[in-house]
Amino acid sequence: MTGLISLVTGATSDIGTAISHALADDGIHVVASGRNHDKLIHVMAGREGKIETISADLTDPKGIETTVKPITSRFKRLDVLILGSGIYERSSDPDTFMRQFTANVHGPYALLQAVLPQLIGAKGLVVFINSTQGLAASPGVGQFAATQHAMRALADSLRAEVDPHGVRVTTIFLGRTATARQEAIFAMERRPYYPERLIQPRDVADLVISLVKLPRTSEIMEIRMRPQLKSY
Repeated sequence: MTGLISLVTGATSDIGTAISHALADDGIHVVASGRNHDKLIHVMAGREGKIETISADLTDPKGIETTVKPITSRFKRLDVLILGSGIYERSSDPDTFMRQFTANVHGPYALLQAVLPQLIGAKGLVVFINSTQGLAASPGVGQFAATQHAMRALADSLRAEVDPHGVRVTTIFLGRTATARQEAIFAMERRPYYPERLIQPRDVADLVISLVKLPRTSEIMEIRMRPQLKSY
């Protein structure tokens, strides 16, 4: 694992932070990207030299340019790309839908295209952090679910395109996970929040590490995770 280069988008989320820490602790150099500078300091704390951070907004072309610069200019390789950035809103407003599409689909797609040569050169791994809403949409969540369905399509198409180059592509469809976002969703639904009953961010991070360590004789295309305790 030592010497590998990874890029984690959405690194300031609970899941993104857990993945960044797990990769760094296994000897992989992490470029952690997020919009919140203060949270990025927390991501890097105690792992200086193993994690470098980039404060950038992937809905802005300049933010994408800033994020990919270390990969394309300095490292010139990318072994692991974690696409975990995005937003969640419930709305029927078309402008809100466009905002979610830009953050959840367009930005990550543009970044992916910018680093694709480095991924191909390293025969890397791309992990899409998706939602079970990307498999079946729930009432009231159509806008967000549509962006997750779009990301599933992009992942499937990418997998077929880069398979001849030795690049592996996995989508993780996550059920309810103990994060700040999920706590807000429970509050929105006026339901009690018991984080210990949900998937833990570290569970997702451990899964990502397993994907990185998977022998090159195989590829996992999709994984669906849900809480073991179903009565949440």
